[in-house]
Amino acid sequence: MDLLPDVWRQDYWLPPGVSWEDMEKLATSDRPRPQDLLLALPLALVFVGLRYAFERVVAPPMGRCLGLRNRLKTTASPSPKLESFYAQQSRQPSQSEILSLMSQCGKTQRQIETWFRLRRNQDRPSNTKKFGEAAWRFFFYLIAFSAGLACLYDRPWFWDHRECWRNYPLQPVERAHYWYYMLELGFYCSLLLRISVDVKRKDFKEQVIHHFATIFLLSFSYCANYIRIGTLVMLLHDSSDILLESAKTFHYGTGWRRTCDTLFVVFALVFLVTRLVVFPSRIIHATLVLSMEMFEPFAGYYFFNVLLMVLQALHIFWAGLILRMVYKFLFLGKLDKDERSDEESDVEEEEKDKGEEDAKDEGDYCWERSKEAINSKLTMLTNSCVLSTLTSRRASAVDRMRKSQ
Repeated sequence: MDLLPDVWRQDYWLPPGVSWEDMEKLATSDRPRPQDLLLALPLALVFVGLRYAFERVVAPPMGRCLGLRNRLKTTASPSPKLESFYAQQSRQPSQSEILSLMSQCGKTQRQIETWFRLRRNQDRPSNTKKFGEAAWRFFFYLIAFSAGLACLYDRPWFWDHRECWRNYPLQPVERAHYWYYMLELGFYCSLLLRISVDVKRKDFKEQVIHHFATIFLLSFSYCANYIRIGTLVMLLHDSSDILLESAKTFHYGTGWRRTCDTLFVVFALVFLVTRLVVFPSRIIHATLVLSMEMFEPFAGYYFFNVLLMVLQALHIFWAGLILRMVYKFLFLGKLDKDERSDEESDVEEEEKDKGEEDAKDEGDYCWERSKEAINSKLTMLTNSCVLSTLTSRRASAVDRMRKSQ
């Protein structure tokens, strides 16, 4: 029971020399209060509803304008035993499990492997679903970045980061910045609510960590009145996310490959500059070094910087994936796919197996042709040998007849 009051100890949240009584001197409408964060929950539900309507009303006609086409999928043949194994045990059976299924279903190993590949393809999200997610995030990041830039451009701390800490924490919160915080917090809560039904990608665990770290970062920075530096963090992240989601939307359309590649290159440059250069050199430097010019370290100072370090570690992870894609694009001449793409590459697996089957069939066909050619040559050689033998015997017989006469 005493744990909850201890959480709000002023030495956790406020620098030395500042108390909650000092914070109470600010007007009620001008100071951040923890109960304000409860607004993010209904906002998250509103975002979920808006996204549902957007993906079903707005996204489909947009996709058709870009030439969006879904990949045709071959349906797996009905098999209750295989379906039961697929749903209850594993989507990718091991070799021993395949042997067991062969005896149960009376199918060959090749047939069982093909059935599981086709069944996994049926569960893969369509391009329409991927396009809807990318378009929804693109519009949100575009609106959030525009709104954030409009309410921060003329603020002194946008240009001089020392102003983020002047008179901290006794800084009034403007209504525009309050709503900027609540909208971003509600949006990331909605992403967390939808993460179980969204397209699952290779960096699924990193995405979950990112969403939780972002929500904790926004919540703590609001309660501790780190709002000025927090708005800069949000604005910096939204700037590159706009380009990423726009590149994805054009990637799913047909005939927009060059536009997609151009946007991706621009995104890669902006991401590497903002996340690996600007973020550590300006934002983290401001929170670690410049803030110490105004106050002494306290628990909230360390916790806030740890969260920023977690974000920076995720930036480095994603930068590695992006650099791999840039390498493929520059040195291999093509941009194969998003390195964060779907967790299972069943379509590629199907195409690979299909290619192997085609190669096998082609090899069999070539072998049949070669065998026929060899047989024909052997036949011709045999016939020529037989004819030569008969001819020589006939000539010798005629010669003997002449001599006898």
